[in-house]
Parts: sequence; C-alpha cells; structure tokens
Amino acid sequence: MPGHDTARDVYRQALPVILVSLVAGLFSGTILGSETMRAGISEVPGLLLLLPAFLATRGGVYGSLGARLSTGLHQGLIEPRFRLDRRLTNAIIASFINGMTVSVFIAVITFLWLRLFGNAGNLLELVGIMVVAGFLSAVLMISALIAVIFVGYRRGLDPDNVIGPVVTTLGDVFGIFFLLVGIYVVGAVV
Repeated sequence: MPGHDTARDVYRQALPVILVSLVAGLFSGTILGSETMRAGISEVPGLLLLLPAFLATRGGVYGSLGARLSTGLHQGLIEPRFRLDRRLTNAIIASFINGMTVSVFIAVITFLWLRLFGNAGNLLELVGIMVVAGFLSAVLMISALIAVIFVGYRRGLDPDNVIGPVVTTLGDVFGIFFLLVGIYVVGAVV
C-alpha cells in the first residue's frame, strides 16, 4: 500500500519514470529543432517568446491536478477507478479551465510584449494557436494523468513518486507538438 515508502522504494518507483522522461525530453528537443517547427516559429511572431511560458504552465496546472488526485487517493476521498464522482469531476473541470485561461493569457501578454517593443504580431493568430494547443494538451494531460495515477496506485506505486516526471514529460513533448499543430490549424484558417 502506498504511503510507507522508504528511500529505496521512492528511488525504485521514480527512476524508470525519470529515465523515460529523459528520453522523451530529447525527443521534444528534436521536435523543437526540426525544420517544420523552425519554419512555424519563423512564420508566427512571438511564438518563441510564448513557448517557455506555455510549457511551464502545463507542469503547473496539471501538476496541481496530479497532486490533488494523489492526495485524494491517500486520504481515501477518491477511489482509483475510472468513474467520475463530484470531487474528481470538479478537479478535472478546474484544471481544464485553468489550463485554457492561462493559455489565452500567455497569448495576450505575448502580443502586448511584442507591441511594447515595436514588433509585429497578430493577437487572433496567437490566441488561436494557444487555444488549439491548450485544448489538445489539456485533453491529453488530464487523460494521461488519471490513467497513470490510478493504474500506478492500484499496482502499489505512490503517485507522488511518479507524477512529477510524467507531467513534465507530457507537457514538454506534447506541448511542443500541439503548438505545431496549432500553427498549422490556425494557418489553414487564417
């Protein structure tokens, strides 16, 4: 039963996830360095400016969801089953709204920053890209977090030991990928 971990147990549970995170981080760097991503970044003024904030907020917003779920499991308030109850539903909705709100906020701040320094930028384009990337990352992150936390917990893993690397990895790899998707979706519409 999770909750009585020794240092050895924490290390045993976290190390494989951290190694996967390392490999996935290299993969996300490959996506970022790809010709397709560089072309997308050069087409959209401000995209490189908002990238670090977007990736950082994925970890903050969905890391909080992971922590709430982990605490709920440890306290017996949430069952590790894929059944929505009031607490789980409220946590999911709050994370989704926070993720989407902060995505739009990042786009607006990026646009204002560009204007402040005399650079061109298109507010609707930035907001559109961030809405697409924010929505896709929210759906993926919420689904993956619930699956990893519940399945891991039922198999005797402490969610507190694995959720940090999982959130970071998913946020980085898919955040970059979904920004690229957003560039092309918005580019096709605009």
